[in-house]
Amino acid sequence: MDQRRLILFLVFAFALVMLWDNWLEYNRPQAPQPAVAAGADSGVVGEVPTPSPGSSLTAVAPPGGEATMAAATVPRMVVRTDTMVVEISAQGGDIVRMELPAHKSNEDRERNFVLFDDGGRHIYAAQSGLIGEGLPNHKTMFALPADEVVLAEGENSVVVRLQAPEENGVAVTKVMTFHRGSYVMDVAYEIRNSGERAVRADAYFQFTRDGKPAEAVEVFGVNTFTGPAFYTDAERFQKVQFEDIERGKAKFARNASDGWAAMVQHYFVGAWLPVEGVARENFARQVGGGLFSAGVILPVAQIEAGQEGSVAVRLYAGPQEQDKLKDIAAGLDLVVDYGFLTVIAAPLFWVLSWFHSLTGNWGWAIILVTVAIKLVFFPLSAASYKSMAKMRVLGPRMQRLKELYGNDKAKMQQEMMNLYRTEKINPLGGCLPILIQIPVFIALYWVLLGSVEMRHAPWLGWIQDLSTKDPYFILPVIMGLSMLVQMKLNPAPPDPMQAKIMMALPFIFTIMFLWFPSGLVLYWVVNNLLSIAQQWQITRMIEGAKKAGKPV
Repeated sequence: MDQRRLILFLVFAFALVMLWDNWLEYNRPQAPQPAVAAGADSGVVGEVPTPSPGSSLTAVAPPGGEATMAAATVPRMVVRTDTMVVEISAQGGDIVRMELPAHKSNEDRERNFVLFDDGGRHIYAAQSGLIGEGLPNHKTMFALPADEVVLAEGENSVVVRLQAPEENGVAVTKVMTFHRGSYVMDVAYEIRNSGERAVRADAYFQFTRDGKPAEAVEVFGVNTFTGPAFYTDAERFQKVQFEDIERGKAKFARNASDGWAAMVQHYFVGAWLPVEGVARENFARQVGGGLFSAGVILPVAQIEAGQEGSVAVRLYAGPQEQDKLKDIAAGLDLVVDYGFLTVIAAPLFWVLSWFHSLTGNWGWAIILVTVAIKLVFFPLSAASYKSMAKMRVLGPRMQRLKELYGNDKAKMQQEMMNLYRTEKINPLGGCLPILIQIPVFIALYWVLLGSVEMRHAPWLGWIQDLSTKDPYFILPVIMGLSMLVQMKLNPAPPDPMQAKIMMALPFIFTIMFLWFPSGLVLYWVVNNLLSIAQQWQITRMIEGAKKAGKPV
C-alpha cells in the first residue's frame, strides 16, 4: 500500500469512526417521552422505592395512597446562593428546578443554564424520602419555612428546615444545607420518636427525569450520554441506558458499602454521595409517564421510643469540573467520558489545563499543545518529510520509469522499489505524521466534546465558543487552504486518478470541518501551518543539496 492510498484509508477510517457513534445513536430505541406540555408547571411524581427482596436493608412497605396535589397548587420556596438558584417544592421537599448562574444557556447567553427542570425543556428533579409506616416520602406535603432564603454576604452556608406532618408521635424534619462557593449540598432527615413503638425505616435519595437527551451536539448530530451511572470500588464506573431500564436489562452494582449514584448528562451531573462504609442498595427503574428514577436506598438505625435518629447524604449538582470532582468523591471524575481514547484524552486535557493556567485562554492553550506535540514528534516528522522531499526530487526519474514500464505494472513497481532502496527512501515515511495525528485528533475531539471547561470558552475575535463550530467558517477555510499548500509540497502521484483524488481532499476536509468544534479546527490549522514550515524547510535543503551535487 503506497502513501496516498494509506492517507485515503485513514481519511475514510476516521470518517467511519465519527459516523459510527451517530449510527448507533440513530438506531437506538428511543425512550418514551413524558406527556407534559412544554413550559407547564410540572410536578414530578414517581414511585416510592422499596428495598429488593433479600437485601440487607430493612424491608419496610411503602405507605399507601398515591394521590398528590395538583402541581400548580403546590407551594415552592427559592434558595439563592453564589453558585445556584434552587426551587424547592413543598411536596416532598423536592428540588424541582435549579439554575447555575456561572453557566449560561446555549440558546440565550443572557439566561442561566437550568439543570433540574420542571418542564421548561425536561422533567428532572432531585427527590428523597423515608420508607416506613407513617413516614414522609417525596409525595408528602412539608411546611416551608419561607418563600425565599438568600445566602447573606459573609455567611458560609444557609440551612433550610422543612417540617413534615407529625404522625403516630413521630416528627420528621428534612434539613437542606447550601454552602458558599460549592455545588455540594447536604440533605438530611432528623427523626424524633415521641411515640410508644420503635421506628424502623430506610431512606432513599433519587433522581427522576425524562429519557430525552440533555443536549444535542452539532458535529454529525452526535448525542452524548444522558442517563444514570453508578460507582463502587468493586464494579467501578457503570453507565445505564434508559432503554435498558425500560427493557429490564440494566446492569449495575445493586448492593455495596461504598460508591455513589448519579444522573449524567452533557457537561453536568447530579450525584448522591452517601458516606463510605454504610450498606446501600442502588436502583434504577421506569416509573411511568416516560420518566425514570435512579438512586440509592440507605438503612436508618432503629429509633426507640423517646429517642432521636438521623440519616444524611451529600448531593452534588453542577458542572463536570474534573479538578474538583475527584476531590468530592472517589471516582466522581469518571463521569467525564472521553470514550475509547481516554488513555490519550485524559493526559491531553491535563496538558491543556496546564497551558490554560499560564495563558488564561483555552484557545491559546490549544495552540501551545499543538506546538508541544509537534516538538515531541519533531524527529519523526523530520524523517518523514525528508523522505517525501527526496521523492519530490526523484520525480523526473519516477516519471521516466512510468514511461518505460507503463504497460508492465509489476516491472514498474519492482524498478520503483529498487530506486527507493538505492536512494534510501521509505515510501511510507510520509504517512507517519498522519498516523500520529489521527488518534490525537480524535482524543482532542472528545476533550472538546466532554469538558465543561471548554463550554462557551472564547478564543479571540469571532470565536466565542471553542466547543462549537466557527460561526463564519473562517478557520475551516484556512484549514482547507493549508491542506492545499501541503499537497503542493508533496511529490505528485504518478497515477492521474490518484492525483485528482488527492487534490480533492482539501475541499472534502473543508466541508467536513465546517461543523466541527472550532477548537478542533484551530488545532488542525496550527498543525498544518507548522507542518508546512517544517516541510518547506526540509524540501529546500534537499533540493539545494541536489543542485550543489551533494548527497541527499
